[in-house]
Amino acid sequence: SIEQASEPIGPEIIPTNAKWLPNATTVADGHGQGDSLQQLNYPRGIFVAEDFTVYVDDSENHRIVAWRPNATSGVVVAGGNGQGSQLNQLNEPLDVIVDRETDSLIISDNTNKRVVQWSLKNKTTGKVLIKKIDCVGLAMDDKRFLNVVDRDEHEVRQYRMRETNESDSRADIRNDTNGEHERDDN
Repeated sequence: SIEQASEPIGPEIIPTNAKWLPNATTVADGHGQGDSLQQLNYPRGIFVAEDFTVYVDDSENHRIVAWRPNATSGVVVAGGNGQGSQLNQLNEPLDVIVDRETDSLIISDNTNKRVVQWSLKNKTTGKVLIKKIDCVGLAMDDKRFLNVVDRDEHEVRQYRMRETNESDSRADIRNDTNGEHERDDN
């Protein structure tokens, strides 16, 4: 089981009395469904970085696209090499977060049943962090615990990230009670 946190996972960002403006601004896409860098195809997850770059999980295009503020098109930062299971491919990713400490993306590569990490500096290939998992959601707290939603197991697991060096960061299982979910050391 996962330990219950004694403090909130993240800082309070939105005041309880906040009011929202009724009109929204499109910050990614706006050009209909498709596969150009001005379009998305079934986006399912987003992450907004501190510099306001919006990372979009472009699921049916099998890629993660970064949209900088006021951009008219996105930039592929992970995947984009067709649907597949090679380390330079994604297969219907469902969620994405940014690990600021390693300057990398952590991606729920759902149909491949894995969680992968892609360096934002070297955007050509990913590295498997967790395999054999039906991950449908990701979150990382400020202590670098990676929280992973596993749909097949009906649970949320927490992994402790450890950094061995800048080019070799892997997930280290913190609370794996049954041993079925594996860290990939390759």
